[in-house]
Amino acid sequence: MDFEFKNNYDFYDLVNILRILREPGGCPWDREQTHESIRRNFIEETYEAVEAIDTADSELLCEELGDVMLQVVFHAQIDQDAGGFSIDEVCDGICKKLIVRHPHVFSDVIAETSDKVLENWDNIKMQTKSQSTQAQAMDSVSHALPSLIRADKIQNKARKCGFDWDDASGALSKLSEEVEELRCAVESGDSAASYEELGDVLFSAVNVSRFIGVDSEQALGSACDKFISRFAVVEQLAHDKGLDMKNATLEELDALWDEAKKK
Repeated sequence: MDFEFKNNYDFYDLVNILRILREPGGCPWDREQTHESIRRNFIEETYEAVEAIDTADSELLCEELGDVMLQVVFHAQIDQDAGGFSIDEVCDGICKKLIVRHPHVFSDVIAETSDKVLENWDNIKMQTKSQSTQAQAMDSVSHALPSLIRADKIQNKARKCGFDWDDASGALSKLSEEVEELRCAVESGDSAASYEELGDVLFSAVNVSRFIGVDSEQALGSACDKFISRFAVVEQLAHDKGLDMKNATLEELDALWDEAKKK
């Protein structure tokens, strides 16, 4: 085994370890993996790194970024083993992309504000990807993104060509309109229309979030945390009152919820 034990390892030691694990005589599990089989691992590790950021845990973030880096190297090694690209090509590609998209740093383009930098970035991105319309740019937003994030990115691209409300009031009115259409679809018993209208409600809610400067994904996450916290209080209240929640009436549960909100 071509490996040197050290007190401190660097990036290319990680690359070498993955190569060894994937070689004959290495780890059976690592050798069996494909891009598809570890796809979910990549997602999970990324979210764990995000959680470390949200909790301001620098030590945990360092660890989780290592796990994310492992996934990057793992995918590169899988492709190289199949005769495709290597981790060096991955690094080469991102370096070239950064240089091309920062002409105000690596060339003679002037960009004195962050807004101008982002404008240049989008224009260069569309050029390098041969996109001639905003619709093409919208469609290039990853379909694998969480839908709230994808909706926000698509709406921002629409805003850049003037297709947007003037202020939050327009977005709020549209949200109310979509909620009413959802109500009608549900009351009609039309499941296909309900599916479509629910999507419109969520899309409109994201539109509102943009105007009020709120990250819709984070807001929904906070709402989930708030619900869990209040539900825990409801359970405790029900226990204290000797109430079986499974057999309680809606009115009883609603009263517990209102009491929990006050707490």
